[in-house]
Amino acid sequence: MNQRTLANQIKAKGIGLHTGHESIMTLRPAPVNTGIVFKRIDCTPAVEFQVSPQIVGETTLCTTITNETSDKPIKIATIEHLMSALAGVGIDNVYIDITSDEVPIMDGSSSHFIFLLQSAGVELQDAPKQFVRILKPIRVENDKGGFAEFKAHEGYRLNFSIDFEHPAFQETAEKMTLEFSSTSYFKEVSRARTFGFMKDMETLRARNLGLGASLKNAIGLDEEGVMNTEGLRDKDEFVRHKILDAVGDLYMLGHPIVGEFTAHKSGHALNNQLLRALMDQPDSYEIVDYEGKKAPIQYGSSKVLL
Repeated sequence: MNQRTLANQIKAKGIGLHTGHESIMTLRPAPVNTGIVFKRIDCTPAVEFQVSPQIVGETTLCTTITNETSDKPIKIATIEHLMSALAGVGIDNVYIDITSDEVPIMDGSSSHFIFLLQSAGVELQDAPKQFVRILKPIRVENDKGGFAEFKAHEGYRLNFSIDFEHPAFQETAEKMTLEFSSTSYFKEVSRARTFGFMKDMETLRARNLGLGASLKNAIGLDEEGVMNTEGLRDKDEFVRHKILDAVGDLYMLGHPIVGEFTAHKSGHALNNQLLRALMDQPDSYEIVDYEGKKAPIQYGSSKVLL
């Protein structure tokens, strides 16, 4: 179970879900123990972001990272779907250069990013892969009945439940458990798209959010149900996407998790609060590798990931 980076450099172009800005994103191989490093190359000088829970600055409808070392805070929004794909493939070390302030939304899921990573290829590196192993329970809550928690578990299990007052959600499963591996992630959650309510669009756009949203990159919901002519990709696509988001948000630790994550009505804010609570209690986790032993999480081979 060694660290992984990309075998080759690869590029993608698209628009941001919230800003509507077009950006070009270049993913490059990185040495062992580099971690995941974003870089705004449209800034002079270029601004780097070393992934960690502490650099998450905003969590309204997406996860936004912020670098405050310059005169003006520099941001990159909506990183969670790309982070989720990196977690699914098991990429430990990568440089991500971007020419704008938001990661392209693609089709609203992580499947296009997985295809991008597969096309670049995966290179196994000469260093053991490191994991964050949960040792004792950590829980955070909000005033809306939501919570997120970690517990010890020999594997990586994600439990998620949602609760929306809308006809479309009454017809679909609102709970899901994922026993994480590359195979289960690809098959069960990677194609689940983000979703939004048309009744909120006017308010969002007044706040410069959702400017790039369309039925090509999100599930749209009017008062009656799903607006997309093709319907849902899975009958429980909504909760599947919430797990997809959580996988990406939790990968802000920079390492895969060995433990159990359970959440109800959680989002980017609570997910990040949970990571910060974990980091604030050093006796609640340990950094481990499984050199010479079978790891509790399985990833696809370096050549064939699907």
